[in-house]
Amino acid sequence: MIDFGKKNSPNILIIGDLIVDKYLWGSCKRISPEAPVQVIDIERESSLLGGAGNVANNLKSLGSNPTIISVVGDCENTKELLDLLERSDLHNNYLIKSKNKIISKKTRLMSSHQHVVRFDHESTNEVDANTRQEIVTIFNRILKEFEVVILSDYGKGLLTKDLCQELISISQTNNIKVIVDPKGTDYSKYKDAFLLTPNIKEASEATGIEITDKNFTEKAIKKLKEDLNLDYSIITLSQDGIALYDKKLKIFPTYSQDVFDVTGAGDTVIASIGFSIALGYGIEDSIEFANFAAGIVVTKVGSSTTNLLEIQKKYLENIKIDPTSRVAISEIELLIEKYKFANKKIIFTNGCFDLIHYGHVQYLQEAKKLGDILIVGINSDKSVRNLKGSSRPINTQDDRANVILGIKGVDHVVVFDEETPKNLIKRISPDVLVKGGDYKKDDVVGKEYSKEVVILKYLAGKSTSQIIKKVIDQN
Repeated sequence: MIDFGKKNSPNILIIGDLIVDKYLWGSCKRISPEAPVQVIDIERESSLLGGAGNVANNLKSLGSNPTIISVVGDCENTKELLDLLERSDLHNNYLIKSKNKIISKKTRLMSSHQHVVRFDHESTNEVDANTRQEIVTIFNRILKEFEVVILSDYGKGLLTKDLCQELISISQTNNIKVIVDPKGTDYSKYKDAFLLTPNIKEASEATGIEITDKNFTEKAIKKLKEDLNLDYSIITLSQDGIALYDKKLKIFPTYSQDVFDVTGAGDTVIASIGFSIALGYGIEDSIEFANFAAGIVVTKVGSSTTNLLEIQKKYLENIKIDPTSRVAISEIELLIEKYKFANKKIIFTNGCFDLIHYGHVQYLQEAKKLGDILIVGINSDKSVRNLKGSSRPINTQDDRANVILGIKGVDHVVVFDEETPKNLIKRISPDVLVKGGDYKKDDVVGKEYSKEVVILKYLAGKSTSQIIKKVIDQN
């Protein structure tokens, strides 16, 4: 999963069909006397960028700097499109004008949030040779400014076979990955791309394999990878998530609970994967990121977008935390991220806790009063031996961890190997760092990684060393 704390603005180039998505919103209170159809009273209208424009909007919402190469016409639809690009602050575009081009406009009639009918106004003739050459010239000139190329094919005549193959070849020469949202049944036009993102229906039609279960999914996704020489093969599975084929099939489950409208979900998937790959993340992290993003947009109406804050929230909501648990050091940062996102105040303290006595119990319960979540670092057996000698610890690290977790107020225990918890404190960055005894705040290890240091007094006469000495003396 990507680092949500970083400010990332990868440059991504989109070549694809621009579409206007128009919505007529209303409600039905009667049936027409002229025919058995609903009469919709239109209450409002709205227009959004669709196709490559929606991919760009998704990328911009994630924090990327998208640029579009596309073809527009000299028509009313183009005027509306240019206005939408302006309102979306998408200026760094290369739009080639073709007099015979009619920009696609999809008008959806919505009654009480239900999709009643859609009607389209467009031209889908393939672009001519001069226009293709102009696209290639621009592409060659600006390509090195970008980390990833996205081909957003909506079958409107722009991404012809010859053009796709030329763009992919140029990108390979420059070591830039091309990812494709495909259309049609002839996927040979996308040969040698980094990956494609067809849905089940599209993959079935392109491979001739009806995808009805996991076995047929594997046959189709493997065929796409091998026939098209892809680095990775992907099929989006709607409510079942995303399938990936590298050396074997792996399915990443969806994170959406309530699907309201799937319009534009494919744009979100390819934008999210492109964004993550452009930042240098691997394919599995990128798919997981895209799953969270798509799971958010399908709960919204229309061609929607999401942002890193929404994705982070969704991501952290799906991380399950036991109320009291032992946490591996490798998992601690994810745990802390979830708590901090929920505005929980985190307290950290540490010790060997070899023989637990009342002094320890009182100390830990006083520490818990300083915040919401108490995390206790425990020296491992190796660490205790280095600190106390070969005769210690009396109890193993597993026993000590389990006893500490049994104390009311302790939320999590982490066992660390170093002699000091400095590196662990750095990873946790607690709100409050607690120590006991006669420490001075300036001498506390890891104080620079905490907002506050609090020194608690130990209960007089209570110590592990004294207990051990008393047992030895009695024997």
